[in-house]
Amino acid sequence: MDSKQKYKVLGLMSGTSLDGVDVAICILELKNDRWSYKIEKAITVPYSASWKKKLRQAHSTSAEELLQMHHDYGNFLGKLCRKFLQLYDLRKVDFIASHGHTVFHQPKRGFTFQLGNGYSLHVAAGIPVVCDFRSMDVALGGQGAPLVPAGERFLFADYDVCLNLGGIANLSQQLKNKRQAYDICFVNMGLNYLAEKAGKSFDRNGAMAAKGSLNTNMMRKLSTIYAKIKHERPSLGREFFEKHIMPVLDVESIELYDRMSTFTESAAAQIADSIQHNKKRMSVLCTGGGAFNTYLIYRLMEHLGNKADLIVPDSDIVKFKEALIFAFLGVKCVRGEINCLTSVTGSARDSCGGVLIGF
Repeated sequence: MDSKQKYKVLGLMSGTSLDGVDVAICILELKNDRWSYKIEKAITVPYSASWKKKLRQAHSTSAEELLQMHHDYGNFLGKLCRKFLQLYDLRKVDFIASHGHTVFHQPKRGFTFQLGNGYSLHVAAGIPVVCDFRSMDVALGGQGAPLVPAGERFLFADYDVCLNLGGIANLSQQLKNKRQAYDICFVNMGLNYLAEKAGKSFDRNGAMAAKGSLNTNMMRKLSTIYAKIKHERPSLGREFFEKHIMPVLDVESIELYDRMSTFTESAAAQIADSIQHNKKRMSVLCTGGGAFNTYLIYRLMEHLGNKADLIVPDSDIVKFKEALIFAFLGVKCVRGEINCLTSVTGSARDSCGGVLIGF
């Protein structure tokens, strides 16, 4: 197993909101039993209309087409990494840590699938790859998600709560010496879905939602959906969104801005209710695209009241924290160390997830 103290890793992340591929060069160093990090250079590469359409429809293609796309997307990521390193004249990295793009996530049935063949990626980039971070945990009976808390435990321990406002909102916090984490509700998956009905890819700053009014019937329906999973806390994915959330968002008798406003209000309420509060005022680190949604942050602050301070960090951390953490999880995999926690996923045991290619 590797025992280096310093690593230079290219982290890749593609989220459920289909914004694009986050590419981040991360420096991770172990000193005096503490890990430090630095994001040297990071960008988001937007998906072309063609790739966005392919990824959105990937779950409904034939098996043969999906395997072809698995290769093509891995090849696309590999070429993207090579071009990124050349464009910014960056020194060669130790390896690439790729999350891939989730197409299927059904841990109860024993599988999860992230698009982006690691072997194709490795050949196209010419660099070793760590990929497939979730399958080991699912095989151990876990949810295979969320994985980010295992990294937050080491890199962001100074905060009481780490809140990610991506396609799906999830949080993690240290409780009784254990890292506990879970998916809460949908955020950008729903907001972007509604924004597209207005001809926009997203609602900048939540401006459209801010113009709407609360629809109590829609709010009640969303609350009922989330109440049913509150105690189980399954990892959320496209399947749940399409089955349970989209029918609520598609009620056209409700004005579009009202739907956006109500969905934002529902998310803020669910998130505020999910933060397990102790007696002191808590510090909540907010990252993910939703941290730039000023209306969502405002509503969340209103729901939290005096319970917590919301901290929106440097924009690089907001945008690229997940790519950074998958780079770190890749380091833990290369070192043969635990990077997936049973206290978070509910698996049979802690594990070291990830497949090493080209090392």
